[in-house]
Formats: sequence, structure tokens, C-alpha cells
Amino acid sequence: MQQDDRTERRERTDQPRADQRRADRRRPEERIASGAPDGGGGSGTRLISRTRPSPPPLTCLPVGERPLRRVPQLFVGLALYGFSLSVLVRASLGVNPWSVLYEGLELHTSLSFGMISAVLGVLVLLLWIPLKQRPTLGTFANIVVLAYSSDLGLWLLPQHLGLPARVGLLVGGVLLNGLSVAVYVGARFGPGPRDGLMTGAAAVSGRSIRLVRTLIEIAVLVVGRLLGGSVGVGTVLYALGVGAITQFFLPWFAYRGAAERARGNL
Repeated sequence: MQQDDRTERRERTDQPRADQRRADRRRPEERIASGAPDGGGGSGTRLISRTRPSPPPLTCLPVGERPLRRVPQLFVGLALYGFSLSVLVRASLGVNPWSVLYEGLELHTSLSFGMISAVLGVLVLLLWIPLKQRPTLGTFANIVVLAYSSDLGLWLLPQHLGLPARVGLLVGGVLLNGLSVAVYVGARFGPGPRDGLMTGAAAVSGRSIRLVRTLIEIAVLVVGRLLGGSVGVGTVLYALGVGAITQFFLPWFAYRGAAERARGNL
């Protein structure tokens, strides 16, 4: 009888230890996904914040808030954005969906490609009104910097490359484009005309940047194709990929305002 009691007490004592050993053997990603402590003290939750931070709202912040930190990010992002457009041009495997739309409209109007781009830019800005967006420093800087950085890219990059090099330019251009959008929008000086449509629709609908940007690009692509614009494999890759790439990089580049940082430390 005493032997049975000792055995029962030992089993009750050993059971929590066995459960802990099984928990420790769980894969690290399972501990992270569940938010369970990894060795105590809530370090599992801290690991999530270190590896995959959540982005703050992308609303525009005052120009005077840490300009030495944010202004360089804005212009670097815009320069990379313009350069990525020239990379996609040199890839010659399909233009981006907006260019497909411009090309299609050019076939049905007397306006030039550049004039159509300007007119649609104004129309897109009008769409900002119901989305409660307004032009800011980032909007105007977008127009100016993109023009110069795109021309510089076209001057630096050679033409008439072989297919392997063009495929590499295509993939690299799409990746760089999504990254650059995250960089310059993350500075929170305000987006350019078309990116403002993305951020405004995401804020109003509550949907992710990835989903909203992808739906916009697909809609523009479909309309442009119906109007006769040319579509290539690069066009489809851009439409399906740029939103996801932007969403992926935003948590690391979106600037957190002083008030947001203060709330996070509470």
C-alpha cells in the first residue's frame, strides 16, 4: 500500500516535468506562432516583435518631425523607385499595368503617352478626395525625383541585352520597385498619386496593402488590355507581385511617430 502511494506521488511530480520537456521540444516557430514563453519572461512575444514588427499607420506626419531621419529616406526611396522603372523598361518583357493603360488610351485618343500619364495623374488625385487623402511634400517630390532617376537609370543601363539578363532585370526590377515603395511611403511624407490611391483605399477598407495594391494593378491591367495595350510576362509578374513585396518590407521601413513610440512604451 505504501509502495503504491509513493508511486502515485512520483507520477504526479514527474508529469509537469514531462509536459515541460515536450513543450521545450516543440519547434521554435510553433512557440512563436502561439506566443508561448520561450524560457520564461515572455521572450517568445519579444522574438516576434524583433523579427516581424507590425507597421504603424501610414498617415502623413508633420514635416518638422525628425526631418534629418525621414527626408533622406524619402528621397532614397523615390530615387530607387524611379530607377526600378528604368530597369523594367530595359528588361523589355512587359511594361507595368499603368503603362498598359496609357498605351491603350493612346490608341483611342489624340493625346500623347506623356499627356495621358499627366491627365490620369490628375484624375487619380481627384479620387483621393473620398479617400480623405491630400497632396503633401511626398506627392510633389514623387513627380520630380521619379523623372530624373528614371532618366538616369535609362542612361546607365545598356540596351539589347540577352534573354537571361533581361529576366534578371525583370525580377530585380519588380523586387526593387516593391522595396522602394515601402521605403518612401514609410517615410510618411505622403505618397505619390497612384500610391496614394493604394494607401487611402487600404485605410478606408481596412484591407492589407498587399490585397489593395494587387487589386488596383489587376484592374488597371484589365482595362488597359481591353483598350489594346500590350501585355507581357513582366506586366503580369508586376501586377501580382509588387503589392506583396511592398507589404513584406513596410514593417521595417515605416517610421513611427513620437506619439506612437510613446504609446508602444506604455
